[in-house]
Order: sequence, then C-alpha cells, then structure tokens
Amino acid sequence: MRKREYDFWILFTVLVMLAMGTVMVFSASSYSAQHYQNNKYHFLIRQLLWGTIGVISMLIFSNIDYHRIATSSPILMIISTVMLGLVLIPGIGTVINESRRWFDLKITTFQPSEFTKIAIILFLSFSLSKNSDRLNYFFTGLVPYLLVVGVTAGLLYFEPHMSAIILITLVSVIILFCAGAKIRHFIALAVPVGIVGWELIMSKPYRVDRIMAFMDPFKYSQDEGFQVVNSLYAIASGSVFGRGLGRSLQKNLYLPEPHNDFIFAILAEELGFVGAVTVIILFMLFIWRGIKVAMNAADMMGSLIAIGITSLIALEAIINIAVVTSTIPTTGMPLPFFSAGGTSTVFLLTSVGILLNISKGTSSTNFSIVRNDRDDNGKKRNISSRKVGEL
Repeated sequence: MRKREYDFWILFTVLVMLAMGTVMVFSASSYSAQHYQNNKYHFLIRQLLWGTIGVISMLIFSNIDYHRIATSSPILMIISTVMLGLVLIPGIGTVINESRRWFDLKITTFQPSEFTKIAIILFLSFSLSKNSDRLNYFFTGLVPYLLVVGVTAGLLYFEPHMSAIILITLVSVIILFCAGAKIRHFIALAVPVGIVGWELIMSKPYRVDRIMAFMDPFKYSQDEGFQVVNSLYAIASGSVFGRGLGRSLQKNLYLPEPHNDFIFAILAEELGFVGAVTVIILFMLFIWRGIKVAMNAADMMGSLIAIGITSLIALEAIINIAVVTSTIPTTGMPLPFFSAGGTSTVFLLTSVGILLNISKGTSSTNFSIVRNDRDDNGKKRNISSRKVGEL
C-alpha cells in the first residue's frame, strides 16, 4: 500500500487544453464579438473568468474526499431533477435559440443539465457500489436505475436538449456495464430503445432535415448543412500547418458562433492538421490516464466515478469532433476545455477535481469488479471478474 499524489498527466493535459482553449476562444470569437458586442475581448474575458473559477473549483474538489461527495449524491440527484423541472416553467426558465435550458441569473446564465451530468455519475456510482449484485436481475435490479436515467432524459427532452440526453444515457450505460449489468439485458433493450429513438427523430422536421443534411451537406448548404459545409471548408483550408493563429477566414461570420460547438474547425483552419492531431492526442492521453485511475482506485465507488467522468469527457470530445468533421449528424455538443461556456467549463473542471482526488487514493493492485450470477439451484456463484482497464 502506498500513498499516491495527484495524477500528473491528468492535471497537465487539462491545464494545457484549457490554455489552448482560451487562446482559441479569443481567436475564434474576436471578429464576431467586435461585430455584435463592439468589444473583441468580450468572450475572452468571460472565458478567463469562468476558467479561473473552474480551476479554483478543481483544486478545491481535488482535496475533498470523494466518499464525502458521493454520500451526498442522492440529495444532488434530487436537486438536479427539481432544477430540470423548474427550468421548463415559463418565467423561471429562459428561452435561448428556441430551447428552454437556462436560468437567467442576470449576471450570467446557469444550465442545470451540466450539473445533472455530474450528479447522475455520482449517484449511480454510489448506489451501484453498494448494490451491484442487484444487477443480476432485470426488473428489480437494472430497471430502477434505468428509470432514474429515463426521468432525467424525459425532462431534458422537453427543453429540448437531445445532445445531453445522448451523453447522459451513454455514460449511464457505461457505468452500469462496468458495475456488472448483463450484456443480454442491454441487447433486449436495444430494439425498443431504437424504435423510440427513431420516432423521436421523425417527430420533428428539423431533426429529419439534419439527417438529410448529414447525408449530403453540400446539397443543403444554405440551410441545415450550412454549419457543416463551412466547418469542412475551414478544416480543408488549414492544410498541414494551418493559416496561422488568428488568420481564420471562416470565423468572419461564415461559421455561426465559431467559438462554441465548431471551435475545432477554426483550430484546424488556423493550426492545421498538426494542431488538430495535437488536440486529439491530448484527449487520448487524458482518457488513458482516466482509465488508469479507474483501474487503480481504492474501491468500487472510486472506480465507477472515475470511469464515469472519463467517459463523459471522452464522449463529449468524440461527438464534437465527429460533428465538426461531418462524421455524424449535427448536434449541439461543446468541445471540453475548448468551447466557450460558463456552466460547462466550471462543472467539467469540478469533475476533473473529483477525478484527481480519486487518483490520490491507495491501492496495491488493480481494482476488479466482480460479477455474480446464480446457478440452477439458486445459489450465487462467481462467474467473472471484469477489470475496468480491460473495457
């Protein structure tokens, strides 16, 4: 048994990406900020402010025992659900771009879905670490957890916030799987979930339009394919070494809000293939170290929280880059540590702080999640041991 310090590489990659992201937010937003806000430093100042608050929060939570935080997760989950309900009420929730996802706090806005992402990771990890054997059973084990995820997804649907639904659902499935949920249960759910998902897509014309634009973005370049086409122009014009920092053409009102969901396209245009690959390598390094933390966590709860936080950041990065490169249909997903945003930046860095605290734990061997089943006589038997690092 030995005491470990913070995982250096997690801290290093996050701080490097945050610094790069702040520079890119300024570069990507300066033209539009000058045009619309009459202040080219508008988004830079906001990003520096929220980044500083986020780093302070990260450092604070890195020194708070994650067991204490996880113990409060049922209360955090209740608060999260209440906030997701309140934001839907006219006069309480604020509508921006035809979606009711924010509370207007006058000096800033607050997006409760960002809080929900951490709350559900902590809640599932805390509960499953005490009741993982229940996952051997579908109705009395897996279904109650799926109901929690389903209620959250249902509230997000009415905002609407489809990208958050996708992200929270995927992260929850990963945590449940690592905790011992049976693959056959997920397979059995695949068909009804697929049917519901298809109906949700077909129920809104703009979602159908996004699918059509994904199939042939240049055919719909003046409407649903506009962002993707200009994103592809940006990436292509960056070539190997890029146009140079600050020299993007697509940020000049061609690509809407280039400092948010499509900031990776501006980065690729200005820093080229080399810059884009560097960012991808940084995310890969973070993911690798996050999995290592999960493998070496002192207990099952720490392992599940670590894999949940790592999955959250990994999926956000993968989906964002896939959208920007037209690999999947367009959905609103920020690039972690790069895209401009207050609530998202603070809560992401807070989650990294929790991950760093887990990395300080003690463990002499890799932590394994033991799955149990029952034999024909109803007696429990050990059938497998799934190491988080082998996922």
